[in-house]
Amino acid sequence: MKLILESEELHNYLKQSLDIDYSHLLIREKVLDLYQECDSEITKIKIAYNFVRDEIAHSLDIKSPRITRRASEVLAYKEGKCSAKSNLLAALLRAINIPTGLCYQRVTLGDTPESGYGLHALNAVYIFELKKWIRLDARGNKDGVNAQFSTEEEHLAFPIRTYYDEIDYPTIYL
Repeated sequence: MKLILESEELHNYLKQSLDIDYSHLLIREKVLDLYQECDSEITKIKIAYNFVRDEIAHSLDIKSPRITRRASEVLAYKEGKCSAKSNLLAALLRAINIPTGLCYQRVTLGDTPESGYGLHALNAVYIFELKKWIRLDARGNKDGVNAQFSTEEEHLAFPIRTYYDEIDYPTIYL
C-alpha cells in the first residue's frame, strides 16, 4: 500500500501534543532506561516497539475499566487500548527525534461484519537509515494476533479482510 502523509514536513511528526506528551518526566525516564546501550536507529525503534507491544497490556485483553489516553498515563498504568498504546510508542520515538505518526484500520469487532466495526490504531515510523516509512502495530499479541517488528514487510495485528468490508487507511496522521 502506498502511504499518504498528512504533512510532507518530517519535523511535524516530531511534535509533542496533549496525548503524545514526551516531555513528561515518566516518558523521559523511560527513554533513558530503554536506550541506555543503543546507538542504532533501527534497534531503538525495535526496543520501543517491543516494550509497548509486550509490556503494556491492552485494556480489553485484561478487561480493565480504566481508560488511558496520554502516553504518560499509559506508561504509568501499564495499560491502554490500541490508540493509547500508539500514543506511547509515538512519544518514546519522537522523544529521540524519530518521526512517528498514527495510522488507522476499520476492522470487524468479531469474526463477521454482523459483529460491527471498530477503528484500530497503529503507528508509522520513518527510518532515516532506510529512507522510508514502515508501519508497526504495538497492540499486543494474543491468540489469533501476532504483530511483529519488520523493516521489510508488515506484520500487523489485523490483516485486512476486504470481503468483510474492512479498510486499511493509507494516511499517516500527526
